[in-house]
Amino acid sequence: MINVMIADDQELIRESLKIVLEMNEDMTVTAMAGNGREALELLADTPVDILLMDIRMPELDGVLATKAVKQRYPHVGIIILTTFDDDDYVYSALKYGASGYLLKGGSVQDLADAIRIVVSGGNILNPDVTNKVVKLFSRMAQGTYVAEADLQGVRELTHTERSIAQRVGRGLSNKEIAGELSLSEGTVRNSLSTALSKLNLRDRTQLALWAVQIGLSQMRGRDEMG
Repeated sequence: MINVMIADDQELIRESLKIVLEMNEDMTVTAMAGNGREALELLADTPVDILLMDIRMPELDGVLATKAVKQRYPHVGIIILTTFDDDDYVYSALKYGASGYLLKGGSVQDLADAIRIVVSGGNILNPDVTNKVVKLFSRMAQGTYVAEADLQGVRELTHTERSIAQRVGRGLSNKEIAGELSLSEGTVRNSLSTALSKLNLRDRTQLALWAVQIGLSQMRGRDEMG
């Protein structure tokens, strides 16, 4: 069973999401919060696998709440839900560790699928948002994010580690990566951890964005190794 928390300052949205999500047999809503601060307090004693987070909330918004949640509860997957299609919000939420970003108004099935993808270790971006993220990082060749990837570490990546990074950039889960590369999931996890250490990146979301930014996620077959 996937335990979901909903953080949104609009009660109608919280209740509506709870109803539609619990129509899925593999999901249950364990808590609902009206702002980021409430979400943090509830996480202290509530089982949560996925946190659906609105961006604009009083007291503590979704971006800062994402940063705080990932610092205290790194195992919780965060999917940002918002009507605000804004570059800065996209960048900040993902930089702080959100595993996905969907615009409100999408289908219930898309949301349920996104939750399952993130729980399995994948990443999810709304297609419109993906294009904006790629453009944003393309304009940031000298920006803070790209500078965080250690250049020596890039050179030290093995064939397997680079292949895994390429697929993380495509949003594949560890299980899917293992299947494509004929590796065990344990090997994928270990190689992913080593790659993150070499690149000085915090988590697979930062690795995914790095792979997108340098174009690695678009490569296929033998060419993906450069």
